[in-house]
Amino acid sequence: MKVTATALPGVLEVQPQKFGDERGWFAETWRAERYAEHGIGPSFVQANCSVSMRGVLRGLHYQWPEPQGKLVWVSSGRVFDVAIDIRPTSDRFGDWVAVELDAERQNQLWIPEGFAHGFQVLSESATFQYLCTRPYRGEFDASIAWNDPDIGIDWPLPPTGLSGKDQNAPGLSGVDRERLPQ
Repeated sequence: MKVTATALPGVLEVQPQKFGDERGWFAETWRAERYAEHGIGPSFVQANCSVSMRGVLRGLHYQWPEPQGKLVWVSSGRVFDVAIDIRPTSDRFGDWVAVELDAERQNQLWIPEGFAHGFQVLSESATFQYLCTRPYRGEFDASIAWNDPDIGIDWPLPPTGLSGKDQNAPGLSGVDRERLPQ
């Protein structure tokens, strides 16, 4: 497994080792002790899967006061995956990084607590998988505008399939600081 730091401290791209032959391939997508060596975990309590069509944009989501760390990847297709530092005390507050995740490479992105997350589907469809360090709590669910000019994410496609929550999310400067990770 190869682990590469991104431009945002704590956000890591993971490339699991793939083993293949004429039958296909195999990759280990999670092994606690191996990932723990890189600070990924500490443990996961929920697994999620979503399927979306080309252009669909989901995000930018986070949870507070019970933040979630997420290990994300695609099992089919390709996505533009984004993490944004939303910790007001961080010197990287409002900075973002993007990694293209695809099923062929089986690369993953580790997004620690304190970051918002979103993705856009680049292929005809994509199956998006993720493990979370805390369970989803609807009362703590929050969003930041996907098109916030202060963040300035350069999404690769015109967005489609935006949820009502994502269409109406405030910009980062419009979020009460008490509703952001400390």
